[in-house]
Amino acid sequence: MIQDIQPHVLRNEFIPDAGTREDGLLFLFDGDRVLCAIEEGAVRIPRVGELPVKAEELRFLFRLDGAPCYMGMGDVGGAPAGWAWTQVRALRREAGGPREIIFAAWTAWQLYRWYRDNRFCGRCGQKTRPAEDERALVCDRCRRRVYPRLNPAVIVGVTHGDEIVVTRYRGRDISYQALVAGFVEIGETLEQTVAREVMEETGLRVENIRYYKSQPWAIADDLLAGFFCDAAGSTEIKMDEVELKEALWVRREDVVGQPNDYSLTNEMMMVFREGREPR
Repeated sequence: MIQDIQPHVLRNEFIPDAGTREDGLLFLFDGDRVLCAIEEGAVRIPRVGELPVKAEELRFLFRLDGAPCYMGMGDVGGAPAGWAWTQVRALRREAGGPREIIFAAWTAWQLYRWYRDNRFCGRCGQKTRPAEDERALVCDRCRRRVYPRLNPAVIVGVTHGDEIVVTRYRGRDISYQALVAGFVEIGETLEQTVAREVMEETGLRVENIRYYKSQPWAIADDLLAGFFCDAAGSTEIKMDEVELKEALWVRREDVVGQPNDYSLTNEMMMVFREGREPR
């Protein structure tokens, strides 16, 4: 999955007064685009020393293999020579790696959106400022603290013997198949979300819900929890035609993976294809 970058390590601890190092990675964003270079299928992120940025315009994000990573807060304008603005989501398609750089870019973009969208306090409207002791934004008027947002969601492999339900979502420009998925609602457990989402999207009841694995998915601020479960009773699919354009049972040998191995969904599909799903 995208976060599996071993032997590389992304350390997300907040470091007060991290200082500025010219060899640190510099993530610059313009909306949904990141400044980078893609050379022979590999993405490259600029170093601080490669671009004319001021130290006071940098914000420490995290460390990658011990090297600090920063986000530029100033207005960059046009792309400097040798660099280009590329959609963050497109890195998954256009760059074959390095995986640790793409994962860092996704995570940096998640933090960029959080900083951008919380410049003012949602309670009193006062301008916020970065906290000095932790990764938070502080309102000095009402003392509210805002932390990076995570949206819990589930990925569900609904099985019946040697078959699994695969789906395609309506209104998305994605050609490959996926699994049932959805966000956790207020007052729900993860297991209740599994049962509800499967019922809403496919009309199936489920049992024997068992946890598989989790994944941070920075593109949508998600924290994904993967589950397998068994169909209980009727296996007739009654598809939600508003949400989905396809939902069907496929046999293990007919499961087709996604273009790369970044997602929890793809890993779960391949685990089922190979007969390795938790029982």
